[in-house]
Amino acid sequence: MSLFAEHVQQLLDAAQSVASEGETCSAMTILIGQDHGIHMISDSDWPLDSLAADRGARAAYRITGLGGCVRVEGREGPRHCVMETTHPARTARFLLGI
Repeated sequence: MSLFAEHVQQLLDAAQSVASEGETCSAMTILIGQDHGIHMISDSDWPLDSLAADRGARAAYRITGLGGCVRVEGREGPRHCVMETTHPARTARFLLGI
């Protein structure tokens, strides 16, 4: 697994941990600059690629949560990755064929 994909997975795990404790996972965008500095933006409505380009970020990650599900989108250069969790009830229905 690439370091980029590992970062997406780590962010998903952290956000899922928050959601599993019953906390609301608010929308957060994390930008990594060319100098490896971290810039965090809450509730941005800009498309992730546009925001990263505007801020000169080398990598960008957006974490969103809704109804116990968590989604992380990552962009780094030409790479794009999305990982998301599924609500436990939906997973159960899928497994049981309901």
